[in-house]
Amino acid sequence: MEKLLSVVIFFLTLALVITKPKGIGIGWSAWAGALACLLFGLVSLSDVLYITKLVWDATLAFIFLIFISIILDKAGFFEWASLVAIKSARGNGFLLFLYIMLLGAFISAIFANDGTALMLTPIVYSKVKYLRLPERSVLPYIMGSGFIADTASLPLVISNLTNIITAHFFQMDFVSFALYMIFPNFVAVLVSILALYLFYRKDMIKRYDPEVFETLNPRYAVKDPIVFWTGWGVIVFLGLSFFLLSFLGWSVPFSLVLGLSALALLVSALKNKVINIRDAYRSTPWDIVFFSVGMYTVVYSLKKAGLTSLITSGIQNLYAHGELYAVLGTGFVSAFMSAVMNNLPTVMMMNLAIMDGAFPEQLKQFLALANLVGTNIGPKITPIGSLATLLWLYVLDRKGIKIGWSYYMKVGLILTPPVILFTLLAVYLSFLIFT
Repeated sequence: MEKLLSVVIFFLTLALVITKPKGIGIGWSAWAGALACLLFGLVSLSDVLYITKLVWDATLAFIFLIFISIILDKAGFFEWASLVAIKSARGNGFLLFLYIMLLGAFISAIFANDGTALMLTPIVYSKVKYLRLPERSVLPYIMGSGFIADTASLPLVISNLTNIITAHFFQMDFVSFALYMIFPNFVAVLVSILALYLFYRKDMIKRYDPEVFETLNPRYAVKDPIVFWTGWGVIVFLGLSFFLLSFLGWSVPFSLVLGLSALALLVSALKNKVINIRDAYRSTPWDIVFFSVGMYTVVYSLKKAGLTSLITSGIQNLYAHGELYAVLGTGFVSAFMSAVMNNLPTVMMMNLAIMDGAFPEQLKQFLALANLVGTNIGPKITPIGSLATLLWLYVLDRKGIKIGWSYYMKVGLILTPPVILFTLLAVYLSFLIFT
């Protein structure tokens, strides 16, 4: 009975989170599911406290990262970067596509995938429309921006909320995570660009008149120079801080470092008063904190009911045939689960299953990284794979670009599997190098 009840609550909670009936926030939906689990005795208050201890730093860190991205976006940071990339192409259509993809990969690595998908895509669209292209010729740049946002969100702990949660859960420091994932991320970006190019090559423009962008000087995109240059300082500060703390072995919360960075940007914005701080605050998805605790509680009820043990057994059976099978199986299972039931509950469920498995400790970490490949890239198969994708589609619809679910899934089903496969092979190679 407990198994059935926990499954019903899980899927009802997931349905509320995805559909958001009457505008109910995802935090409220997740907490409704968590409260139901408590009332039916599927989890205890001590379980909720344990879960809160696991996710509070990860979610707060992500919130501060999004807040930093919003402030920089309002200061013109991302628009400036987009114009530099576009003007550097100098009339070459392929270079235009390549530079936009590389810019998306860079922003995803530093400012997380959600920031890239939701901030870069509208900017790219607003600039590319100057070329007055038909819709089919705009799609490679729009779809490419959304695709690369997720596939390039592997290199750093802060590149994705799933990364932060997993790094905390398996106690991976910033440097180790980066060393393990730098090659898989390189492969993911390379294969993504190649797959996108092959799919859209007939729709891409070959040449364009570079004079179209002559009036769009990157310098004029900067609305607040103080915040703009503080933003570059924040990037340097984050890199140095995380690497130094890892090197010294100090266990300092990620949210503290990112919170100080957000505070620095906030103070820098007070000088010119160009940026409306209240709007930035309201635009920040604070309910992610409540969503993470609530959703993890619901997922934990599945573990206590013994359902995650089924995944554990499956991975252990694959491991009996070798580490490669375990890595590939973990990645593709998490990709499928993410595509059909969203990536955040998936990463939580898979992490619990991996932790309970009888695997060597080093392999557990790489299975967790394979899980991240699946949960970060797998959501591209369907629109419901991640909340960011649903919001991304909504933002595009408001811009007049309608991308139907059938078209999105057609592109996702063709492009996503090869990217996952080659990236997982890179994870396995990384495992062989570091063990």
